[in-house]
Amino acid sequence: MRLLGWLTAGFYFLVAISGLSALGLALLFFITVRNLPQVPVPLSRIIEIPPTEVFDTNGQRVMTLGGRDYVPLERISSYFVQAIIATEDHRFWNHRGVDKLRTLKALWITLTAPGRVQGASTITQQLAKNLFFSLEQTYTRKFRELLVALQIESQFTKQQILEAYINQIPFGVGAYGIEPAARIYFDKSAAQLSLAEASLLAGLPKSPSGYNPFRHLDRAKQRQEVVLQRMVAVGFITPEEALTARSAELELSSRRSSRRRGGYFLDYVLKTLEDQYGPEVLYHGGLKVTTTLDPHYQTLAEAAVHQGLDALEQLLNVRGPEPSDAQDSSQRPQAALAALEVNTGAIRALVGGRDYQETEYNRAVQNTRQPGSGFKPFLYYAAFKQLGLSPASLFEDRAVKIPVAGRGPWQPKNFEGDHQGPLILKQAFTESINTVAAQLVAQVGPAAVVEVAHKCGITSPIRPVLSVALGTSGASPLEMASAYSTFAGGGVWHKPFCIWRVEDAFGHVLHEHIVSRKQVLDERIAYQVTDMMAGVVDQGTGNGVRRLGFKGPAAGKTGTTDDFRDAWFTGFTPTLCASVWVGYDRQKGLYTRDGAGITGGTGAVPIWTRFMQKASEVQPQRTFHRPEGVELVKINPITGQRAGFFSRNPVEVVLRQEQLPP
Repeated sequence: MRLLGWLTAGFYFLVAISGLSALGLALLFFITVRNLPQVPVPLSRIIEIPPTEVFDTNGQRVMTLGGRDYVPLERISSYFVQAIIATEDHRFWNHRGVDKLRTLKALWITLTAPGRVQGASTITQQLAKNLFFSLEQTYTRKFRELLVALQIESQFTKQQILEAYINQIPFGVGAYGIEPAARIYFDKSAAQLSLAEASLLAGLPKSPSGYNPFRHLDRAKQRQEVVLQRMVAVGFITPEEALTARSAELELSSRRSSRRRGGYFLDYVLKTLEDQYGPEVLYHGGLKVTTTLDPHYQTLAEAAVHQGLDALEQLLNVRGPEPSDAQDSSQRPQAALAALEVNTGAIRALVGGRDYQETEYNRAVQNTRQPGSGFKPFLYYAAFKQLGLSPASLFEDRAVKIPVAGRGPWQPKNFEGDHQGPLILKQAFTESINTVAAQLVAQVGPAAVVEVAHKCGITSPIRPVLSVALGTSGASPLEMASAYSTFAGGGVWHKPFCIWRVEDAFGHVLHEHIVSRKQVLDERIAYQVTDMMAGVVDQGTGNGVRRLGFKGPAAGKTGTTDDFRDAWFTGFTPTLCASVWVGYDRQKGLYTRDGAGITGGTGAVPIWTRFMQKASEVQPQRTFHRPEGVELVKINPITGQRAGFFSRNPVEVVLRQEQLPP
């Protein structure tokens, strides 16, 4: 009897568990389907979405994302239709929205091969993704996509589904759908595509940027081979036809040679928007985006970079590659420029390399290279703040040997290799004396330098080691421009930004930038450092700015790294700050035909000056604001005391009230 009771209890327990499970599944189903998007009728409306529009700071439209040229299936090359089916979903004509065999295979691979996830989406499921404003990869999301796919299959024919899908595929370079892709890549309609062209295009959606034939023709051809093999495997073409297509000469459109103004800037804007709203909202949400892009400054910046690199290549004796010789482009020097408004942080121009069509890698933002002596303003500020020193403080330029725990001594050398003896700190800064910088960092400590750099806007990691004084930790041109703007603005830091306003398709404001001030540095000490940077431009390592004809108020600092791998100049006027980097992507040294190294003064200063000369023509004429509590004093550079009647070559420095000599 007891056994029977246990069996009965167990039976009822299983029944209860089964009932609860069924109830749970039912609840999950209803929760999942509650907010399913409605499939539009006709299906072509699934891609009829307002484009996202991007405007410059003057309200002129500079880019449109989305918006498609819809073409019926009968006006699309049968080669492409076959290629996309063979590659994306070869059982498309046989399933009803879900490929059961492919799903089971994908599930098996995912469960049995750790770290490997196998996709199984059909063309119908991929089309269904357009109805969701998120790319969140969750099981609930995938289940909802599956339900919508089944709904699409029940309402529309296979031809209608395939037609809608082919008209919404992303092919890169702003092409969505086969018609714009055919015109951009081959300058012909979708109906005119040959087997070779169709198979190449059918391979692009897997990675539009990675297989872009304008930049990576070898990769695109390898992907084309995969597509042709799939077409042979499913019986669409013969091996002989595949061989002919594989060896056919591809005549890509000449549109690749045209430059898109502000390409690097606009890529930065799109990356910012995508991080904030997701790619689906960005590309399919009909946003209205007002950026900080100043088209005049952007044109000037691009021209300055191109002209500066052309002149530099004459010194380096580097031969420019032919348009089709993409391999040689890595052997040519590159440059980057970031310019932003001092009093707001608004990015006005951004140039990430020699040619956006050649490479989309944005060196102004993504490239963190050692700034060399460009880090010395942070060191000198820390020394003035923590040690009470001033530009008139006397130091000795001499050989130094600073012990380092667990390692040999640190023995930095001056660029020229000699020593000047006693000199005041303004001279040491103006002439970029490394041995004095080493003495300062040994006294103040590297952590204090790192703290100042971070306060000013350097976001890249900085190692708190003695050599930080000489700029051995990487930073991008945008970071350097932001940090120097803090000095230009009297110690006020503004976070760099590229977007003023974002509206949705209905005019609702999603984002509006409000400029806010953050005082991060002592205004008087910041002005002391600014005055020393003005000395760099007037008499020091950056005097090429004056020799090239720039007359207005300016301050800045050059930077040159070991073996001349990086040449920098970051400088500012009272209203605009710009940072310029020059170097090779592969970090080899910049040397002239005669073996001389290219410094920041030789490689970066000319680009900065070309840009700033033209840009300053439309800037308001101002001088650097002098805060209360500081005075200009002439100092004897030998004694560090107030200059007398017989003092030779006195140096004018800025001193705080409490630092004034008798």
